Amino acid sequence: MKLISGTANEPLARSIADVLDVPLTQVDIERFRDQEIFAKINENVRGEDIFLIQPTSAPANDHLMELLILIDALVRASAQRITAVVPYYGYARQDRKTGGRTPISAKLVANLIQKAGAHRVLTADLHAGQIQGFFDIPTDNLFGQPVFVDDIKDTFSKRDREKLLFVSPDTGGVVRTRAIAKQFDADIAIVDKRRPKAGESEVMNIIGDVAGRSCILYDDIIDSGGTLCNAAKALKDHGANSVSAYITHGVLSDPAVERINKSELTELVITDSIAQPDKVKKCDRIREVSIATLMGEAIRRIANDESVSKLFG
Repeated sequence: MKLISGTANEPLARSIADVLDVPLTQVDIERFRDQEIFAKINENVRGEDIFLIQPTSAPANDHLMELLILIDALVRASAQRITAVVPYYGYARQDRKTGGRTPISAKLVANLIQKAGAHRVLTADLHAGQIQGFFDIPTDNLFGQPVFVDDIKDTFSKRDREKLLFVSPDTGGVVRTRAIAKQFDADIAIVDKRRPKAGESEVMNIIGDVAGRSCILYDDIIDSGGTLCNAAKALKDHGANSVSAYITHGVLSDPAVERINKSELTELVITDSIAQPDKVKKCDRIREVSIATLMGEAIRRIANDESVSKLFG
């Protein structure tokens, strides 16, 4: 097994390497003056089982192109098997046609990864599970739930956990929210919202009794933070004692940090699937937990041809 990291999230790649006790293979990645990307693998990878770690987070197009170029370099270097480890799969929110003459970009990205020469994909908390079907190669979709369950147990006392209520920020996330609520034998609530236009949301109603409860908003992606902050305010207006949020992928586009600081959220917990700028790291209301152990164990199981689904019971 060899591990290779692109430039999108080197801290996570190093953490995964530490979990597996496998050094990162040396790679040179350069950008020409016109921003063309050049990559060179500095070690022999002929006949090797390669795991290439590269989320396609912002700048999404640069990181996606870097992933494709690295895959191509590995194919031409005669690697035996190439697994694209994409902790955050960019373009996942474009998983269907939303109107006339619009693309299905998540499918296009899947085609590009396959055409470049990847033999397998490992990702985490896809925005829509059906994206796995966009690939004609084996695709493992890990869930951040076990990491969050452990953190919630560490953060909330046993007595406080009796008041927990898990909340889906929209109807599309109900299945995901119900799965984590089941781990605590807790109830769920749903935020019913209307989205006037892309990037804006208006909370209309709360489905469920939230009065006197410690609410945890649970979702896969937070981008500008508008939906989450509106949901937190609505929950407090309906009598919630406190509102925290556990979100797998912290995209956190501006002005997300400013919104979170002014919101009713007690805390936002995200994973390290996306490398965060200093502004996010310095925010007292945002805390990061690592998925390195989870992804490292999945990589080990894939390398040894063992079951990945058993990681989730």
